[in-house]
Amino acid sequence: MSLIFGQLVIGPPGSGKTTYCNAMSNFLEKMGRKIAIINIDPANENMEYKATVDITELIKHDEVMNTYALGPNGALVYCMEFLEANVNWLIKKILDLKDHYIIIDCPGQIELYTHHKSITKIVERMSENLIRLCSVHLMDSHHCSDPGKYLSSLMICTSTMLQIGLPHINIMTKLDLMQKYKDKLDFNIEFYTEVLDLNYLLERLDEDPMTAKYKKLNAALVSLIQDYSLVSFLPLDISNQALLLQVKNAIDKANGYIFGGNEPHDIQTLLACAVGAVNEKEKMSTLDSYFQ
Repeated sequence: MSLIFGQLVIGPPGSGKTTYCNAMSNFLEKMGRKIAIINIDPANENMEYKATVDITELIKHDEVMNTYALGPNGALVYCMEFLEANVNWLIKKILDLKDHYIIIDCPGQIELYTHHKSITKIVERMSENLIRLCSVHLMDSHHCSDPGKYLSSLMICTSTMLQIGLPHINIMTKLDLMQKYKDKLDFNIEFYTEVLDLNYLLERLDEDPMTAKYKKLNAALVSLIQDYSLVSFLPLDISNQALLLQVKNAIDKANGYIFGGNEPHDIQTLLACAVGAVNEKEKMSTLDSYFQ
């Protein structure tokens, strides 16, 4: 059985998951890959793409709400648990796409990634069937304008990375919109993407009357994030081909696609993915263009 490679696209509501899935699939198709987008968000009503596999073929969110008198979040958890119980349905659909690269569009309820077990168990079963995924966690760049929201995002990313147990890439989305609130940023963009010395962030939290009363909690969270030292972000504007390429290469390296994918790779391609197609100087030049 040959390996199937792909991305598990996760992140809170509004972070741009569906838009990312559409943009990345178009980008990869231009590079010659056969792409299949799999939607496992039963509440996704605004798909910009045509899903090859859709969870609504198995279970419908609104029917669960009506049948069991559940709210939107409860119904979503039920749907994920139902998918877990019927994961062979999903695996068979994916294995039928053996010559495709898959992109899985996931629900936005963060509890599904931070402590609920269904997604983790679904991913484990897919890994057992030679489906090699990289989790791609999206965070809205607007959270950088608020120290409390940024700290919260770092905690969510850390918890998710520990919970899911896949090769993991964090993406800071909507970089193009960051221009509108750049004056609200306390630090430069590299501070937020590289997650530099968070003691400076702690100072900002202690200065804000809304967060200063949680001084000890803030310090404990910052210490936890720094102790694990797992989180950094790749910036992304989906209209910028250089940034899309950088993200693509990071994902290909993380899940091993550069060594086991279906498309031919010469030594230059392997080296580009190994070190990053955009070198640090080019990366900084690209980012600086957003903050002139």
